[in-house]
Amino acid sequence: MKSSSSNGRFRFVSTKLNTSTPSLLLIFLFISIGLSLIFLPVSPVNAAIFNTATPTQENLWAFVDLPKPTYTPTAILPPTEPPTLEPTATATPGSMVIEVVNDTAVPTYAPKQQLAAASSYGGSKYILVDISEQHMYVYEGDALVYSFVASTGMNNATRIGNFAVQSKIPNAYGSTWDIWMPSWLGIYWSGGLENGIHALPILPNGATLWAGYLGRPVSYGCVVLGSYEAKLLYDWAEIGTPVEIQW
Repeated sequence: MKSSSSNGRFRFVSTKLNTSTPSLLLIFLFISIGLSLIFLPVSPVNAAIFNTATPTQENLWAFVDLPKPTYTPTAILPPTEPPTLEPTATATPGSMVIEVVNDTAVPTYAPKQQLAAASSYGGSKYILVDISEQHMYVYEGDALVYSFVASTGMNNATRIGNFAVQSKIPNAYGSTWDIWMPSWLGIYWSGGLENGIHALPILPNGATLWAGYLGRPVSYGCVVLGSYEAKLLYDWAEIGTPVEIQW
């Protein structure tokens, strides 16, 4: 509601405020205070004024200066030969005694009797041992019956030449090295020793000597075959069967 008065030169106007105006002002004031309470703690201005820290995200990683590893090349060594297994010699080296283990019908021969039997052989069987190949070829007539990997003597201890099977012993004993030699076929004498063809030797503890070494010179002069192959040859060969050993 407005009223006015005039004195002829000035006019005065008075305004009566609406009664609802104070209520609006109070509501506006409360809203302003609430917004201030919400945004003031995280405001950079507030942090600068009141020296409060602004929360930051936690660092889950960081830079690390690690030394570079060094690489030292290693020399490539040539493959080494496996060690040669040797039995322990007994107190009486220099002699080897061949003995029959069990009583069998296989005859034993003195040297002269063996040589006589070999010279009278008229069959077609023939055994060839090639030292350079470390191999044995077994023929009957012109047919190759067996072909075996073999091992001959170390340091050329196996003699080359033409010989013959002069003795057959199921299981011979070598007293020099205290070993057993199954499927023994004697082929020639070297002094007081008889060299022959036999299976891998058996040590007193039951272990097999030179197992895994066939195909290279490992013996002390004999021609060594695998256990199965030696038994095949033993059953096939006859007294007097020619044996040729060559390079």
